[in-house]
This record gives sequence, C-alpha cells and structure tokens, in this order.
Amino acid sequence: MSSTSRAIPRLRAIAANCSSPPQGLSFTPEQRVAKNLTGLIPHVMEDGSRQCERALKMIRTRQTNIDKYLYLSTIKSQNVDLFYRLLVDNAKELMPLVYTPTIGDVCLQYSTLYTRPEALYISIKQRKSIKTILRNWPYPNPEICVVTDGSRILGLGDLGVNGVGIPIGKLALYTAAAGIHPAKTLPIVLDCGTANEANLKDPLYLGLRSKRVSVAEQQDFMDEFMQAAAEVYPDMVVQFEDFESEKAFNYLDRYRNNYKCFNDDIQGTGAVVLGGYIGAVNLSGVPIEEQRLVFMGAGSAGVGVAKQLVEYYTKRGLSEQAAKDKFWLVDTKGLVTKDRGDKLAEHKKYFARSDNNGHQFRTLEEVIEYVKPTALVGLTATHGVFTESVVRALKASVDAGGLGRRPILFPLSNPLTKAECTFEQAVAWTDGTVIFASGSPFSAFTVKTTDHSVTYYPNQGNNVYVFPGIGLGAILSKASRVTDNMIYTSAAALAGSLNAEEIHKGLIYPRIERVREASLIVAREVMKAARRDGVSQLPDEQWLEWEEWGDPALDKYIKARIYDPQL
Repeated sequence: MSSTSRAIPRLRAIAANCSSPPQGLSFTPEQRVAKNLTGLIPHVMEDGSRQCERALKMIRTRQTNIDKYLYLSTIKSQNVDLFYRLLVDNAKELMPLVYTPTIGDVCLQYSTLYTRPEALYISIKQRKSIKTILRNWPYPNPEICVVTDGSRILGLGDLGVNGVGIPIGKLALYTAAAGIHPAKTLPIVLDCGTANEANLKDPLYLGLRSKRVSVAEQQDFMDEFMQAAAEVYPDMVVQFEDFESEKAFNYLDRYRNNYKCFNDDIQGTGAVVLGGYIGAVNLSGVPIEEQRLVFMGAGSAGVGVAKQLVEYYTKRGLSEQAAKDKFWLVDTKGLVTKDRGDKLAEHKKYFARSDNNGHQFRTLEEVIEYVKPTALVGLTATHGVFTESVVRALKASVDAGGLGRRPILFPLSNPLTKAECTFEQAVAWTDGTVIFASGSPFSAFTVKTTDHSVTYYPNQGNNVYVFPGIGLGAILSKASRVTDNMIYTSAAALAGSLNAEEIHKGLIYPRIERVREASLIVAREVMKAARRDGVSQLPDEQWLEWEEWGDPALDKYIKARIYDPQL
C-alpha cells in the first residue's frame, strides 16, 4: 500500500474528530491527546469568537457571492456549530449568501458546483425504493423536511434537480432562525425530469436527461412520496417548496388534511406579506374600508398572498365577497376577468372579476387607472415591471384621497434581478412617502439636502420571518396537521413582534438581526393556534399548565428545546 493510500483513512479520522464538538481549535490539550490530534492541528487554542472572526475575514475577502457561498458550505461540512454561530450572529450579512438572492445563482450552477451530497435525491425511476432511500438519510428521525421537484425555482423556471439548493438553503434558515437542530432537517429533491433544454444539453447536469413526465405521473409519484415519508418519519413536518403553480395548489389541497404539511410559496409568502400589510395599513393613513389592492402576478404566490389578505379583512367584519372585491389580479394577459376569453387556470378563478362590464384591461397602467389602488403588490418575477409611470400613478391614486396618505408598494419577486423595482426608485417616484417591502434585501440610504438629511429604511418581506416559526410551532405542538388558522396566526404574531425602536423607524418587519426572536414569538402563537384548533397532540395537562402560567412558561419550554450553536 502506498503512503498516500495509508494517509487517506488517517485524514478522514482527523476530519471526523475535528467535526465533533468541541470543534476545531477549541480542543483542549487533553482532548487533543485523547483524539490523537496532537500536532495535526495548530498548537494555539482559540475560543469561538476568534474562530468566527477568522471565518468572517475569509468570507469578506472572497470576490463573488458564489465564492462566499462555497466557503460557507465548506465550513458547514467541517464545523457545523461554527457555520450556525456565524449565521445566527451575522444574519443580515450572511442570510443573503445562504439563501436569496445568492441561492438563485447557486441553483443555476448547481451541477457544476456539486462536490458532495447534501440532500436526498429521489428520481421517479426509483419510485419503488422511496422508503429505502428515506431510511438511508444518516440522521435519525428528522423533524422538518423541505421538498421540491425543481419545476419553478424562484423566478428562474424549471431547473430540475439543480433546484435542490432551495431545500438546502431553506433548512439552514430553519436552524438559524428557529433553532431546529441541523441533524433534524431533511432536504429532498424529487427528480421527474426537466423542461429546461439547457440542462438537458449540459453534460454535467446531475438530473434525469429526459423531459419532465406528465402531470398525472408526477402526482402519482408525489402520492407515493408522501405516503412513504409519513410511514418512515411519522412525526416529520413536510414543507413544499417551488413547485409549479397548478401542482402547488393541487398538492396542498390534496395532502393538507391527511399529512403534516404546508406550502411556503402559497402560505408562507401569504403570511409574511400579511404580517407586513397589517403594519402598512396602520401607517398608510387609508382606512381599511378604502383599501384597494392590485396584484401584478397571479401564480401560486400571488393568489396565496391575496387569499391570506382576504382573511385579514373577513376577520375585521367584512363578508368574504366584500373582502374579495378589494383585490384585482393582473397576469401577463391583463386583468384577470371571467369573460376575458381565455381558459383561466383553476387557482385564478377565485379572484376573477365579473364587474368589468365586458371591458378588458390589458396593461398594468390601464388597471391602475381603472382601479385607483392604494396598494400594489408584485409577484411577477419580471424585473422593472413597476415603472416610474406605474409607481407615480399609484401615488396619485392615494393622494387623491386626501393629505397624509401613503402608498403601499411591495415588489416581492426574488432574486434581486427579478425585483419589480428598487427601493431607491420607489422612494424617488413617491417623493419619499412610500411604504415599501421587497422580497430580497435592499440597503437603507440617506438623501442629503442643503439644510438636512433623511434616511429611508426598506423592509424585506422575507419568508424567513414566518416559515421557521410555523415549522417549529407545528413540531413542538405535535400538530397532526397545519391548519389555516395556524398560518394566519403566524402573520398576526409577526406583526406584533416589532419593538419600540422598529416602530419608531416606521418599519413593518423586525430587523433581520432579530429574526430568531421573532421566530420564537411566531412559534409560540402557532402552538397555541394548534391547541385551539384541536390538532395539538400534546397532553391536556401540559396545556392546562401553560394556560395557568401564561406565555413565559411556554416560552421557557420552547427555548429549552432549540439548538443554540456553541463553540
């Protein structure tokens, strides 16, 4: 045997030892001796803060966000506590690298960037082996799974197996934001082929080299997956992510009453936008009864958000029809109406207008002129669709109602290259009056004049504010299913999680640095909603105790069960 061959097992043993807590340069001299590491790592002993300092310096010297993502992935594979300590303590800087907007570029290049397995990859050709594959996951009894079929990744389309970067990134946020232990997370991609010609022609593409199978076959495959997952991991909550719109709605309706599951694109996006909208309405100066909302985008996210906002109005006394009448949805063909002449997708029919008197409005500008909205929400994945004329028309509609009123503008598409407009554009085109929230992060900026300066703060309507709390609340309450009330409650809890400083700045979401604190509030309220809905399987005695002692007792229970990375 060559010296190189003999060295490989030894180096693997070193890597294994160095990845078990305590980690890296934190090993004491006694531990180094016990693990046969003396001389194999530098003699110096460092605490966690110094290790984080070194890692941050390395990240900040990388030239591209992809390079930074790859370096963070290396840390995660070698020292998981260091990775999550960095992510928790530097959320504003690192979350955009771990998830949006960087994850979009990662998914586009995933087959080229691949170095090691980080998920379960289940092909439709392996459908008879789903249970075996699930049991191959090396960590026992996962509590939360994020699954995609890669058919509609962010605003990038069908990326096939390359879409696996989304579950990987989402679950990193579950850990960072809600403290679900990384060993209790399970990312999965279901490979049904792809409609992406570039992938099919790419010799490095890691997925099936075939066109995506029929919708009926995909549904059969999904049925088998859900049944297998429930059998192998009966306590696991499943989050659906980035399925095509029709499948997304179909799967949610098909499985929600029989499995522990929810859809982040439909329900999570709806909840996070609702949470921000509650605050925006309070700041807008426009009474609830006068609010009118135009949605540019009528896919799964757009319809899901609009339905969450309908519930907001019904809970405030409006009938469902009166609430629904506040919404005008626009797609690539114009205003969604019942008499438009095309075959409407099933999920669009709920909001299709019938009061247009036969007139069809083909452009967003025409719709705004017709509706005179107080709020404009974008979920189009089309960069720049909120033009200066569109935004100024929105402002004019709001101004017509009286002084002191402010327009609500939510360009929510991810990644940044798909954002409907930028924060600076929104501020400039509304003369600084806009209440703004985006899907990807924008920076604050200051406008200076000769006698004073004004700093404008953006809001990011990032799903990370709700889905980790929804998942954690469902897990800790042992919910048998995720109810609509649990989703709505997550939004209301988010709206109530702002502190005095954030309210003073006019924010409608907590600062991202407080995402873990907000997630625990969301999880607590989701647990209580599960109890109210009769789906919590915790003992009644436990709930009676919490009801007697109040939220502090429940908070204590939650905090005792979450992962806090220590170095």
